[in-house]
Amino acid sequence: MSRILLIDDDAELGPPLTQYFRRFELELATAGRPSEGLALLRSGRFDAAILDVMLPEMDGFALCRTIRAESDIPIIMLTARGELTDRVVGLELGADDYLPKPFEPRELVARIQTILRRQRGTGAGARRLQFDGLELDLDTHGVLRQGEPVVLTSTEFALLALLARDSGKVVSRDDILNHLRGHDADIYTRAVDILVSRLRKKLDPLDCIRTVRNAGYALALGRA
Repeated sequence: MSRILLIDDDAELGPPLTQYFRRFELELATAGRPSEGLALLRSGRFDAAILDVMLPEMDGFALCRTIRAESDIPIIMLTARGELTDRVVGLELGADDYLPKPFEPRELVARIQTILRRQRGTGAGARRLQFDGLELDLDTHGVLRQGEPVVLTSTEFALLALLARDSGKVVSRDDILNHLRGHDADIYTRAVDILVSRLRKKLDPLDCIRTVRNAGYALALGRA
């Protein structure tokens, strides 16, 4: 059973979500304060974390930054009113997804299930992809950049794997969004640009991803 950690100071949110998650074979642990949540993350194994933006001690953005400095665990941000700024900041800090409050529990479960599927594997076909200066292992989600390991979040790896499978082929933003989310979503295209920017920084100095104006992105490396 996958273990999920919810860090939210709304004491009335955890108990019903915990019961609901069990219906989908998900074990939900809760923490009301960032310090408590960090202690749980550091002492136990969790498969994903859900962070509220409005928290005591530190806000969800600072908490996301702290977690991302220590772990590549998938992170979903709960953003009040779905503010565009909140969503952009969360993605820039390394969150894998976001969900505006108030939300339907079924949608939250769907987002988590999509992330967990990405962790377990990225699809059929060749399990190791090699390019000039870059190597991907689709089973372990390992990435080597010029022989050195690179740590990617599950979303960053899923994006890289999508581009790598059809190296040179342009993939539209809409196709990227639908692939990463696993379902159609009302989401702004800047989310993809932010993910690509994060990925480019981690793969630097390789010039891996080419932007095709008004079309999308493509992997710019040749096969090894």
